Formats: sequence, C-alpha cells, structure tokens
Amino acid sequence: MIMKKTAFSLSLVVPAVLLLVASPASADTISLVLSNPIQSGAPGSNLTFAATVSAPVANGAAVFLNADNYGINIAGPNSIDDSGFLLNFPLSLAQGADFTGTLFTIALPSNLLPGVYNGFFEIHGGADAIAQNLLATANFQISTQTQSPVPEPGAWVLLATGLGILAAGIADNSLRTRLARRASS
Repeated sequence: MIMKKTAFSLSLVVPAVLLLVASPASADTISLVLSNPIQSGAPGSNLTFAATVSAPVANGAAVFLNADNYGINIAGPNSIDDSGFLLNFPLSLAQGADFTGTLFTIALPSNLLPGVYNGFFEIHGGADAIAQNLLATANFQISTQTQSPVPEPGAWVLLATGLGILAAGIADNSLRTRLARRASS
C-alpha cells in the first residue's frame, strides 16, 4: 500500500516539477506599422499604403514572411492589390532588421458611396518558408466624400450658346422698342 501511495505521489509531483522548470515557448514576432493608416480619396481614385515591418532583436532567428490576408468593408469585387507585399517585401527578416515599402494599393470603385470604410492587412509566416502563423495585423481606414458634379465641356458650350441667343434676343427686342418709339414720335 505504501508503494502505491509513493508511486501515485511521484506521478503527480514529476509533471508539476517539469511544468515549473520548463522554459516558456516564445514565438518569433514582427511589428507592422502603416505610415498613413487613415486616408481619404474620391471614388475612382487609388490609395497607396506604405508600411514598415521590423523583427525585434530578441527573436531567436529570422522570421519568414510567407503570405498575407486582407479585407475591407467595401461591397463588390475586391479592390486591394497586394503586389507591393508580394513583390517588394523581403522573404524573411533577420533579428533586428526592418523594411519599409509599399504594402498594398486600393482602387476605390467609381460608384463608391460617401462614408468611412475600415480594413485590415495581415502578414503570415514564421520559422520557415511554409509556416502560416499570424505574425502581425495592421488596421486602416478610408473615407470618401461626395464629389460635386463637374459639367462636361459640351455642357459649357451649350450654356454659352444659350446665353448668347438670350442676349441677342434681348438686344433685338430693345432695338425694336427704340425704333418703334422713334417712328411714333
């Protein structure tokens, strides 16, 4: 009976000691900071977002930047072009390294209603070229205002022609009135 008690006690104490002695696992991280996270633009325009990504010196090794994910609450087809990240950002960052460049571009639809739109951009990666851990997220905001309609050149020509005809009609009427007064006097 004493043997069973000792074995049972050891089976509880050994895992507890191992949990206390084991060093906590730490995943390598990066920092992602957008240089201008709040932008405004007119419907039909493009907005470019630049960012700095950096790996802390405390990381155990280089961090691979393998993939991205993004979203914005604009209805319709996706308007985010992430080729800035895919083509320009490094494949990995060594401890203490950083990189600044164009992260993504957003094409605002020409029929976009005025308002505030929120989005996010995530970088995935990790310790090797196939890791897909979420490393960092950056939030951004876009606002659009209504555009006052700008008349087309044809509208200006039509307006000028109409005003010219109106002025000619007033001048002709005034001339007839003066001639009629002279004739009656």
